[in-house]
Amino acid sequence: MTVNSGSAGWYLRRLSRMGPREVGGRVGDAVRRRRWRSARPVAPGVTGARFTAVLPAGAVAAVPPDAAKRLVTEADRLMAGRAEFFGVLRDDLADPDWWHDPKTGRRAPEGYAFDVPYRDEDVTGDIKQIWEPSRHQYLTVLAAAYAVTGDERYAERVAGHLRSWWASNPPLRGVHWVSGIELGIRLLSWVWVRRLLDGWPGAATLFEDNPVALKQIWHHQRWLAAFPSRGSSANNHVVAETAGQFAAACAFGWFPSSARWRDDALRSLERQLRANTFLSGLNRELATEYHGLVLELGLAAVAEADAAGVAVPPTVRLVLLRMTDALAAVVDDRLRPPRQGDADDGHGLVVDGAGTDRWASLLATGDAVFGSLPWWPAVAATDVRTPLLAALIRPYAKEGAGQAVSRPASRPAHFSDAGLTVLRGPAGIWCRCDGGPHGFLSIAAHAHADALSVEVRHDGVDVLADPGTFCYHGQPAWRRYFRSTLGHNTLELDGADQSVSGGPFLWTRHARSRVLSVDVSDEGVSRWCAEHDGYGPSVHRRRVELTAASREVRVVDEVPGPRRAVRLSYHLGPAVAADLVDDRAVLTWTRDGEERSAVLDLPGELSWRAHRGETNPPLGWYSPGFGRKEPATTLVGTGFTDGAREFTTVLGFRGR
Repeated sequence: MTVNSGSAGWYLRRLSRMGPREVGGRVGDAVRRRRWRSARPVAPGVTGARFTAVLPAGAVAAVPPDAAKRLVTEADRLMAGRAEFFGVLRDDLADPDWWHDPKTGRRAPEGYAFDVPYRDEDVTGDIKQIWEPSRHQYLTVLAAAYAVTGDERYAERVAGHLRSWWASNPPLRGVHWVSGIELGIRLLSWVWVRRLLDGWPGAATLFEDNPVALKQIWHHQRWLAAFPSRGSSANNHVVAETAGQFAAACAFGWFPSSARWRDDALRSLERQLRANTFLSGLNRELATEYHGLVLELGLAAVAEADAAGVAVPPTVRLVLLRMTDALAAVVDDRLRPPRQGDADDGHGLVVDGAGTDRWASLLATGDAVFGSLPWWPAVAATDVRTPLLAALIRPYAKEGAGQAVSRPASRPAHFSDAGLTVLRGPAGIWCRCDGGPHGFLSIAAHAHADALSVEVRHDGVDVLADPGTFCYHGQPAWRRYFRSTLGHNTLELDGADQSVSGGPFLWTRHARSRVLSVDVSDEGVSRWCAEHDGYGPSVHRRRVELTAASREVRVVDEVPGPRRAVRLSYHLGPAVAADLVDDRAVLTWTRDGEERSAVLDLPGELSWRAHRGETNPPLGWYSPGFGRKEPATTLVGTGFTDGAREFTTVLGFRGR
């Protein structure tokens, strides 16, 4: 059964998390939607439009050969009509049906955009499957392949698909005109498609000399100006909306409102980048993939500003600099960042082929734009996007002349505002400890009930893993599991989550965490301690110690107070096998052809069982990406708090 988050109960809970200003803005939005139904805005006529936001000479030639090869391989797969979106393989992209969901077989209903029940999978299908191809990021890949090879087949396919999409999705009709983040990312894709096709003779005919394209570009920008994400929804969505609006207003500045749209979007972008980012540089949603999305969107927006000669407030570049330094600080030895909070595989700008490392690409771009610091991890991987962005963005050293910009002298381990701490040990031992806020804004839309959870890796392999996200809409039992306390490496009391969910993207009560102490000054032992109040009147306190000499991670949980039922979970990565006997599990896995192992000594006061791939209810799963899941072992200990106020777990690594 599908849970329709459009139900009256959900809306009442959602309304309770809004302030008066947000409520007023949403009432205005509702009035505007009703007015546009009967009197839809009319796009102005445009004459003499020219596209000038081209790549500098030599930018494409700077693309490394191996990155270009991956790009062309991906483009050829797309030319054959094959692609994968969220674990669903498709072979229909040669001539796509833009409203069809191949996962459920449903086709979204037609009609006025704001009448479409897009959250209801029984009616619309899986909306993410429908929306993703229409972000047109696969078209930026094809356009990039044209730019690299000069093969006009790629350009002609792009042109055919854009004309098809424009014909099938007239303004304000259907599901592709419902969500601002989709419009913003789509506009950014169109800007890059036009830029990458600039050498193709048909580029101007497709865009600036095409009344249909002009109408679509105008209506997208008009929509974004009219319906910004507000208040409790002003998370990564509003950054995507303003970045796309700003990029289009700079590159496609052909309309009477273009200057106003550009200036308004830039002001909003500057404000929202600051609002969405801690001073430490970490994203306030505490969902790592959205850190990547916002950073990509911000860099793309600055590229458009510099290409158009538009002055950007220094705070924009400063926030992006801090975000890049923070990313460099938290990745493990294989450049993998934490798996924290929601993740939906969303990207801001895609011009690379499969197999390109997203995080290495962002760090490479950060090096090119801001300059790396001595403690940054080395990046050996190559990509297409970095040389293209670097060709447009002026180096920060020039922009920052005369400004005293302080950057970390050594690799940060603790981010106090975000409550995130990374303990590091020999042989690539990496341990993330979570003592931060539950999430961002009043609804904490992309948060998980994961207070005090730990995530441990060895040489980049998930040993104690964050299971991930898997889904958003349409599968409520799975959505609940992957967001739950039981679904993370932390402690659950009385069968309840630490924070209270009001629906798929809504938390009505947030557990409050605080870090009590962090000590990473001793090279021999690193320590962390934090607590949260999600189980009032009881307080859950956790201590973590990483000892370099013994290569041990020790986790001690305390729950003072009355007798409570306990479940303590440890989720193993999918590559890790476990042999559990009583309260000891021997863990084994393979890395680079070499056998690795560890011993997990679990609290003997609890009764331990291994779970793997269970469905009723879900338990023992790992989601490597949105829409994908695979069985993995979860160890769950059950018992009570009385008679054992502390529960001690020791993870000891063997061998190399």
